[in-house]
Amino acid sequence: MAALGVVYGDIGTSPLYALKEAVKAATANGEPLADAILGIVSLIIWSLVLVVSIKYATLILRADNRGEGGIVAMLALLHARHAQPGTWRAGVLVLGLLGAALLYGDGVITPAISVLSAIEGLKVDAPQLAPIVVPLTLLVLFCLFMVQSKGTSFVGGIFGPIMLAWFVVIGLLGVSGIVAAPHILAAFNPLHAIEFLVHAPKAVAFAVLGATFLAVTGGEAMYADMGHFGASRIRRAWFAVVLPALFLNYLGQGALLLTDPTALSNPFYQLAPDWLHYPLVAFSTVATVIASQAIITGAYSLTQQSMQLGFLPRMDVRHTASEERGQIYVPVVNWLLAAATLGAVVLFGTSDALAGAYGIAVSLLMAITTFLAALVAIQWGFDRRMVLAINGFFLAIDLVFFAANSLKLFEGAWFPLFIAAAIAFLMLTWRGGQFLVENVRAAMRESDDAFFRKLAATPPVRLPGASAFFTSGTVGIPLPLTHHLKHVNALHEHVLLVTVQTLEAPRAEAGRRADVQELASGVSRLILRFGFMEQPLVADGVRVAIEHAGLRCGPPEHISYYIGRETVIPTARIPGMWVWRETVFAFMQRNAERSAAYFGIPTTQVVEIGIEIEI
Repeated sequence: MAALGVVYGDIGTSPLYALKEAVKAATANGEPLADAILGIVSLIIWSLVLVVSIKYATLILRADNRGEGGIVAMLALLHARHAQPGTWRAGVLVLGLLGAALLYGDGVITPAISVLSAIEGLKVDAPQLAPIVVPLTLLVLFCLFMVQSKGTSFVGGIFGPIMLAWFVVIGLLGVSGIVAAPHILAAFNPLHAIEFLVHAPKAVAFAVLGATFLAVTGGEAMYADMGHFGASRIRRAWFAVVLPALFLNYLGQGALLLTDPTALSNPFYQLAPDWLHYPLVAFSTVATVIASQAIITGAYSLTQQSMQLGFLPRMDVRHTASEERGQIYVPVVNWLLAAATLGAVVLFGTSDALAGAYGIAVSLLMAITTFLAALVAIQWGFDRRMVLAINGFFLAIDLVFFAANSLKLFEGAWFPLFIAAAIAFLMLTWRGGQFLVENVRAAMRESDDAFFRKLAATPPVRLPGASAFFTSGTVGIPLPLTHHLKHVNALHEHVLLVTVQTLEAPRAEAGRRADVQELASGVSRLILRFGFMEQPLVADGVRVAIEHAGLRCGPPEHISYYIGRETVIPTARIPGMWVWRETVFAFMQRNAERSAAYFGIPTTQVVEIGIEIEI
């Protein structure tokens, strides 16, 4: 039941605006209302069948990374993280990072259009309340973002039952409309959708397709949230509850418009009897808040995965429920989302205007997901011709929807694309800068042999206890260690060279968590592995290494951790990125979360050593 609230909140609240926008797109271009209704309802039904039921529920959910889904998990499956420039995997990485960035664009628009469309129900019975719709929407959204730091576990348990009640209610409302005009059931015949597209003017057909796509936005959450609930539970919830309720409601709205064309201003609320309008506005607002919460939580999870895989700088990640995995809060992401979402409400003002901004990011994301899923299937050994035929068919559908939504570029579709482009740029800049910094580090590192020869020739003072030096490499001596030895000519009795690796799997197997290599002169190399869904807590990894890998270093709480505090200096002298991009990278690097906090090391055990690196 929990999947209903987290996975299906977005697509479950689409009936608030999807059919209304599609019919308005048809009638605004001169199409007779009665002729358009049957074709549009049929388009929505078959979009739900093809895009969500067959493509996502049946096919895409198979492309899991040890149970985890989402575009970042798919990039890990394709081993694109370490792709060399100029290779096909580098192109896949750029495409995948664009897809990840598009999720943030979707995360801005979804709360805005959902909550705004719910509160607009007030205007059905009281048009004089129109001036308070936007302020009330801003208040609801602001409160939603304010409570994020408290965690969602205190309301998470009721998300599922509330959304189950929501689907029951919208299904019953649809039944009431169908009873009044049962011939709307002919919309199950796909010929009505095809006939509408063939006979309508091309501009009308594309405008309607762009609006029809609003009915399937949110379907991508099935794949993104697979790791939380499992593919089988997500499929059962879709086919047993969500899809039937959506069918009934869209059919009911279509039937209502056939019998009462004046209901076009808001057919969702007009389906309900007058006495139910205000309670339904309240219920819709709660449902859209739940849908928005799912999007916000998804943005946190995506950010954490991207940080772990090196696509974003380290940020402050707070765990809001110690007993429940995945309950996190990322302050920077929360308030950037809040600013963009509230700004979208103010900028567009109505759900009709926001509908122009909605859809293009999701349609492009779906096309990217379909393409990457084809690469995964081919990598797994499926017949290439079968994969190209099946995924090619669905990719064609995605691209048609994207082309239809592209017509809304100047109506507002530029907004989520601008957000996605900015985030993709930052991701690529961060990744490129990290490569440049690592190349400089590698050139500056002293080799193992040279270091131990120097230790043997001029032994330093040895201090009791243990110290750990972080390094991104698995060979060579980390710069903080050579700087420390140069200035104080002393080393602890036990010295650890700690490398933290992020696997292209959600979680590291217990037996692969820690590897210990004994080098010489009391120096050991410790390699700790974490999955991209795990918090890289180094202190816990050290305890595992002591207990199971034979590491000798004394009590973990007495280890001194030496961490390099790097200052990146952009310069045109060294080949790399453009200097202005290097400056952007340096700014991101300066403002990233401290390594000690990110790796969960107590501040009393940390020693930072300043290092300058020119790129």
